[in-house]
Amino acid sequence: MKPFLILQLRPETEASNDEYSAILRKGGLTVDQTRRIRLDRDALPDIDLTHYAGTIVGGGPGCVSDAPEDKTAIDARAEAACLSLMPQITNHDLPFMGCCYGIGILAHHLGAEVSKDSYGEPVSAATCTVTPDGKHDPLLHGLPSEFDAFVGHKEAVQNLPTDTVHLLSGDVCPFQMIRHKSNVYATQFHPEADGAGFATRIRIYKDKGYFPPNEAEALTTMVKAANVSVPADILRRFVTRYR
Repeated sequence: MKPFLILQLRPETEASNDEYSAILRKGGLTVDQTRRIRLDRDALPDIDLTHYAGTIVGGGPGCVSDAPEDKTAIDARAEAACLSLMPQITNHDLPFMGCCYGIGILAHHLGAEVSKDSYGEPVSAATCTVTPDGKHDPLLHGLPSEFDAFVGHKEAVQNLPTDTVHLLSGDVCPFQMIRHKSNVYATQFHPEADGAGFATRIRIYKDKGYFPPNEAEALTTMVKAANVSVPADILRRFVTRYR
């Protein structure tokens, strides 16, 4: 079997390791079935993505819409590396799953607006609703018409990109999941995240502007109590389909 390429943009080692472990666990993958590249610290080599079963991009504290002068050197380098692969992915319709930061990467590449003007969501378990097109998508077919997923983002896609299908909507953020062509997916929510993992991120990112730091304890209690399970099925279905 071809390995899955896991690209990560989190400069915090604990958060990066926890995210990678969650992707393995929820996706039904083992370490030897993946190639992990931490773009925050490792240079991206020349890659032929046809040698991989698919590409999965994780989240991160950076924002695609931030002005260049406001990006850290690490965030700018990681984002540029990820964007450099998007023409290969979209031109050839290669399997891709972009999670949170990944939907911004995909939409920006396709020419859609990604900004902080509207649709940002606080750390929460947001309700996602399957659209009519989503009911027929192989990653969503047969899943509940509504389910909760963990979110927390300052920016969002403002309009549906060209040649893209709207799969999941939300009350606050309308574009919770999209598909470009047949195989290029992205979610605003974190399909790999569970309550314990999101609690870890709350602790690590409590001073990054996602929420007032004094709300960290209450948010931790909330995410640990939330009933969030369906998003992991989406990630597992992606892996199973392209394995």
